[in-house]
Amino acid sequence: MSYDTIIVDEIEGVQVIRLNRPDRLNAWTYHMGSEMRAAVEAANANPDITAIILTGEGRGFCAGADVEDVFKAQSEGEEVSRDGGGMGDWVSLIRSSKPAIAAINGAAIGLGVTQVLPMDYLIASDNAKISVRFVKMGLVPELASSHFLAARVGFGRASELMLTGRTVVGEEALACGLVDEVCAGDELMDRALTMAKAMGENPQSALRQIKQLLTDNIVETDLKAVQKREGQALAVCYASAEHREAIDAFLNKREPDFAAARRAEEA
Repeated sequence: MSYDTIIVDEIEGVQVIRLNRPDRLNAWTYHMGSEMRAAVEAANANPDITAIILTGEGRGFCAGADVEDVFKAQSEGEEVSRDGGGMGDWVSLIRSSKPAIAAINGAAIGLGVTQVLPMDYLIASDNAKISVRFVKMGLVPELASSHFLAARVGFGRASELMLTGRTVVGEEALACGLVDEVCAGDELMDRALTMAKAMGENPQSALRQIKQLLTDNIVETDLKAVQKREGQALAVCYASAEHREAIDAFLNKREPDFAAARRAEEA
């Protein structure tokens, strides 16, 4: 499939999606959102893909929604082409997807941040500039970021970052929990690929069940409800070919081949 605003490559079983409007610091448009959604859906449907990386082409990651193409047109009452609804339910898509890693290679502003907060691991270059500055545009955050940001950094820091709209750089983002890792820019993709493969090489059925448990249970206060969901997820995993392969590999002292187990189950 060809795309206009993103570049999609496969590297060692990992689908790498690059936002590709470098002249606009990869500012988001509805067309880009639609293409991102299609690329993630394609990765989830491809049995040869085990994980996903999202990064940006050029010196920026994503400068947020394109002010001219999205905000200005909307504020003036113009018709804005949404290309099938843009991202659709992006949060549900990412939380139910194969492991998703963000490699934040530069400025990540507004939607540039909120689109990656639901992902499983965020790695930033040491010069990445990150800001949830919706308040500066007279707006509120979206994509469930008022949930995910608070889950990552805590209520007080989330309030401070969203109500001031200030920018944090590299190591401060790591220190407050906004990202999970910081590295030199020339190491960013290697680190992202390493993490993507470390996650993606595991049984895909269990990976998706774990992601769903984290989504459902992160704010659940009823421990019986937590355990009920875990029990239901365990039942799914116990019945999977990947679980049987893990047992057989352990008993026979060999490396498991989860991909082969999935293919046999689908045949």
